[in-house]
Amino acid sequence: MNTFTTLHTPTPDHGAPRRAPLGQFRHERMRAHLDRARAVAGPQRSGSVRRIVGLSFDVAGLDVPIGASVEVIGGLTGEVVACGEREVTCMPYGDLRGLRVGARVISTGRPPTVSVGPELLGRIVDAFGEPLDDGPPLIGLEPVTLDGAPPHPLRRARVDEPLSLGVRAWDTLVPMGRGQRVGVFAGSGVGKSTLMGMVARGSAADVNVVALIGERGREVREFVEAELGEAGLARSVVVVATSDSPALIRLRAAMSATRIAEWFRDRGDDVVLMMDSLTRYCMAQREIGLSAGEPPTSRGYPPSVFTLLPKLLERAGTAERGSITGIYTVLVDGDDHNEPIADAARSILDGHVVLSRALAHANHYPAIDVLASVSRVAGAVTTADEQRIAAELRRLLAAHAESRDLIEIGAYVAGTNAVVDRAVDLKEAIDGFLRQPIDDGTPASDAFGRLGALLGATP
Repeated sequence: MNTFTTLHTPTPDHGAPRRAPLGQFRHERMRAHLDRARAVAGPQRSGSVRRIVGLSFDVAGLDVPIGASVEVIGGLTGEVVACGEREVTCMPYGDLRGLRVGARVISTGRPPTVSVGPELLGRIVDAFGEPLDDGPPLIGLEPVTLDGAPPHPLRRARVDEPLSLGVRAWDTLVPMGRGQRVGVFAGSGVGKSTLMGMVARGSAADVNVVALIGERGREVREFVEAELGEAGLARSVVVVATSDSPALIRLRAAMSATRIAEWFRDRGDDVVLMMDSLTRYCMAQREIGLSAGEPPTSRGYPPSVFTLLPKLLERAGTAERGSITGIYTVLVDGDDHNEPIADAARSILDGHVVLSRALAHANHYPAIDVLASVSRVAGAVTTADEQRIAAELRRLLAAHAESRDLIEIGAYVAGTNAVVDRAVDLKEAIDGFLRQPIDDGTPASDAFGRLGALLGATP
């Protein structure tokens, strides 16, 4: 009996046979078995575990480069993160429990890959691209290596086309362009995940790729069902690595999400890549770097963190075809917006959105501190009238903030400053405009129209 079924469709020109879906699945499964058999049958490099320390293990007798995949006989897999004269240091993709000195280790001979394809839309996958949502198997995908190249700096299209996110405060005062990269800087518990869900539902992008790096396991389902919703998930790919995952898994999840976004961009789509959070990606690399013997520098982060950060962020942006608009949350340590990761990310990205804990405590959501937020492409993606309206609102907010102490204690006398007088009169209306329910997606054009009417101007 044949191991798979082939349906022949009669055609006048005796064309090639057409394979049934079930036969195609069996054929692909057989091909995968053959590939594995060839790998086993061919010569393999092997070594043995010499030492196990902390989160890593050293292997002697294995001559492989950094980044090579390894497998301990028994099932544990990992990756080479450092090389010495006689040994290589490896980090595991799983738990080191049960591993012992002398265990045999082989090189798989293959670089880390992730499978990509349109079938990923609407799915929730892990760092390896395997389904986590109990959905049907993902078949027919194309395996690609995790390492992608940033677009050529002189062939990148300029960021000059606006991208509506559906968030009024963001679209009008910190406007985004297709292919821009921006950081959302905030401490814990001020609404980063909720804001990401609003963007996923309300953005004008073709595809969303959401990377949840180091999130609490409880929050994953909550984000998918409550924040993202069915409409947002339908055009999204969610890549998950929870906080209890090994450092190598968290690092790989960020790279897999970026590679998936690159695949959709290369076929011409406008993609929004949301990574929550960039800080936990850096923390994962800190664990790996310190285990590999790197010296700690600023706040314990090794030099490799500040080398890998721009390599990851530069892969987003415009290309000759399609774009990746990158939105990266940065979890600032102790609300210190000048801590090393926040400072490094701000210097690389094309803008930053700051979430204020004081606004969150006042139940002002989204808690965007518009005076502390900047878009470096605002002038290129908005019209002169829109810039004038946004500048007027900023002027009123700045005037009110400067006189807030006097206003709150009742010491400010009306008529002293015309700008402050107008800011006081419009304060309630401005706050109403900047506040926005999570299910209220407002296109950027409507937001500018509403803001113009509020200020008595024409957008």
